[in-house]
Amino acid sequence: MTADRTDVAEFACELITRRQQTSPKRLTAPGPTPTQVEMLWKAAAQAPDHGLILPWRFVQVSDGGRGALGEAFVQALCERDPQASAEQRAEARDKAARAPFLALAIARLGGDDHPEIPATQRLASLGCALQNMLLMAHAQGFGAGLVSGQALDSTALRTLFGLASEERAVCFVAVGTVARPKPMRLRPTARDFVTQL
Repeated sequence: MTADRTDVAEFACELITRRQQTSPKRLTAPGPTPTQVEMLWKAAAQAPDHGLILPWRFVQVSDGGRGALGEAFVQALCERDPQASAEQRAEARDKAARAPFLALAIARLGGDDHPEIPATQRLASLGCALQNMLLMAHAQGFGAGLVSGQALDSTALRTLFGLASEERAVCFVAVGTVARPKPMRLRPTARDFVTQL
């Protein structure tokens, strides 16, 4: 490996090992600029895609869409718990206002002309797209995280984002400036997850 390649590999390793999950509660403005957002999408587009079927998509939540998302979160809560208190409903609504950049990751698990490509491969492709975005956000100096929850399967959220029957909302991607850093967590070593055949 040449010196230049060694430098690139070391930079990539440093980028990967220093990335950490950041909760939207700790992400504030400024968020990524339009040019930086395009870089996030460019990074996502590099994910492996068996058959070139693009088995996933994203919906970016604009500032103008935050209100509708907040109401969908409230409706999702009420689907699960019709007796939810006003405080619980307000907390659900507030989740839509967190993080300057917010996008929903959606997987297409079937219903197309490629039944030979299983849902597992489609989800793996989306996972790679998400990791690419997280690493790009980290390289840009932002914090980022993935957020899921029971609301993703709700009728209210599926309706708001126009999900087809074969699509699943997998998680939100949140990006912004880290307001309160946290210590790096201990990661597993290779011997924790690698065996030999």
